[in-house]
Amino acid sequence: MSDLELSKDAQKIMELVETLPVLELSNLVKALEEKFGVSAAASMMVAGPAAGGAAAGDADAGDAKKTVMLTGAGGQKISVIKVVREITGLGLKEAKDLVDAAPKAVKENVEMAEAQDIKKKLEEVGASVELQ
Repeated sequence: MSDLELSKDAQKIMELVETLPVLELSNLVKALEEKFGVSAAASMMVAGPAAGGAAAGDADAGDAKKTVMLTGAGGQKISVIKVVREITGLGLKEAKDLVDAAPKAVKENVEMAEAQDIKKKLEEVGASVELQ
């Protein structure tokens, strides 16, 4: 990106985007994709491939990929937040927001073995989890 010539406005936007939390950045990318009818070429770090009809269709067709859904934090919310951070790489605020928003997807489009491992880790700290 350093080889690109950016206008002052574009540089300001880039600086603003750099400060966004991961979940907000993910939502921004999805909104831009919908508004302009394009798809991001790179995959998102947290949620797997960028949201698109083909990726969702592939997951449904094979049923080999699962989504780990946090349905409740249980009594040890702080422990659940720590495990969510470990699994997703999110910051403290983003992980807390995800736990507070349950039911919410913790990780999407993962192999069954990984999904079961994630479910086990979350259940060990008292969370309620479903695989979809």
